[in-house]
Amino acid sequence: MAVRYWIETLGCPKNQVDSDKLAGSLDSQGYRPARDVTAADVVVVNTCAFIEAAREESIETILAVASAKRPGARLVVTGCLAARAGAQLADALPEVDLVLDVGVPVPLGPRPRARRGVERAGFDLLELPRPRPRAPWAYVKVAEGCDRRCGFCAIPSFRGPQRSRPPEAILAEVEQLGVREVVLVAQDLASYGRDRGAAGALLPLVAEVARRVERVRLLYLYPASVSDELIDAVVATGVPYFDLSLQHASRRLLRRMRRYGSAERFLERIAAIRRAAPDAALRSSFIVGYPGETEEDHDVLLEFLAAAQLDWAGFFRFSPEEGTLAATLPDQVPEDVALERLRECGELQDAITTERRQRLVGSTCEVLVDAPGIGRSHREAPEIDGVVRLPPRLRRGSLHEVAIAAAEGPDLIATGARPRGRGDEWR
Repeated sequence: MAVRYWIETLGCPKNQVDSDKLAGSLDSQGYRPARDVTAADVVVVNTCAFIEAAREESIETILAVASAKRPGARLVVTGCLAARAGAQLADALPEVDLVLDVGVPVPLGPRPRARRGVERAGFDLLELPRPRPRAPWAYVKVAEGCDRRCGFCAIPSFRGPQRSRPPEAILAEVEQLGVREVVLVAQDLASYGRDRGAAGALLPLVAEVARRVERVRLLYLYPASVSDELIDAVVATGVPYFDLSLQHASRRLLRRMRRYGSAERFLERIAAIRRAAPDAALRSSFIVGYPGETEEDHDVLLEFLAAAQLDWAGFFRFSPEEGTLAATLPDQVPEDVALERLRECGELQDAITTERRQRLVGSTCEVLVDAPGIGRSHREAPEIDGVVRLPPRLRRGSLHEVAIAAAEGPDLIATGARPRGRGDEWR
């Protein structure tokens, strides 16, 4: 009888790719997915450790899974928290059978262990095969690690320097997945290939992926890398969606973060994007309450948000991370002040997003049907943005031209549907 596994994934899309690769590895060894955690022989928790809140969620999930799994099932913890604090986890959580800093060792059967502790995987997680997804889209990780040293980020300390995959390996994975939309992800996507002596390699890669699928979407673009050439390459794919990693708008505070830019530079790049594609969608994320952030810095951010009119934005309260510059800086912002600034940014952006969605009422757009009644246009990245609500009869994986009849918060309501392209031939 096959050994059953269950994988619980936390954190960002890059972690989801890692979980898919783990599942592919286990499938290739004869393991089979369980219907839920209670039916698994091996339970894997793929953790996140980006900020304190993510670490807390990871610990809570590990404990919840430990309580829910059946007696005798092995519990393996992997992902960023395992890489960052593996020894502490092994000592603090007797419920865990194995802490693994990257990937899952082979094999993973329910067998006795000689000792507790932390182990390293004996394979390259980036290049493992993965199952074909049930959804008509998939994340594809093009690189691991990061060469930047932003003041707030500990990721390079446990994910290492950037390590780009060969383009042929990425394209082979794209072809194997058989999806209609590919979302390229990395810690620093626009730097893809630099570590291999191929600066600018993202542009031909995007073009090659676009030859193989109907949609290519890029996540996590460092603002200094958003050149006119990159803008043109993204627009040429037919998916003018730009996820810009801005983090703040105050030039003074950005320098303190070891980041590039200013409100003026960012607005110029946004204007360039909208000149190239007036219907482009823009997303970003921002840190509020970074050490030394003043009321003047906060006002600069609010003014920037009002001027930029981003479609989507996420806001995070600063979390001091061990081993980072920011954890050592003076002038830490009081928690109540940071929370108030977070609220102000969120309320302003919610109003902007709502108004921009309302503007789309009466227009038409092409949607990819992700599931019965749910689709996305080029303006919505999977899992993080709003959706387009569709007539439930439309087949998953089909492309349709729809009319936008209403907007409800971040979501759009569509009526009518005209098939586009190969429509119902997917899968």
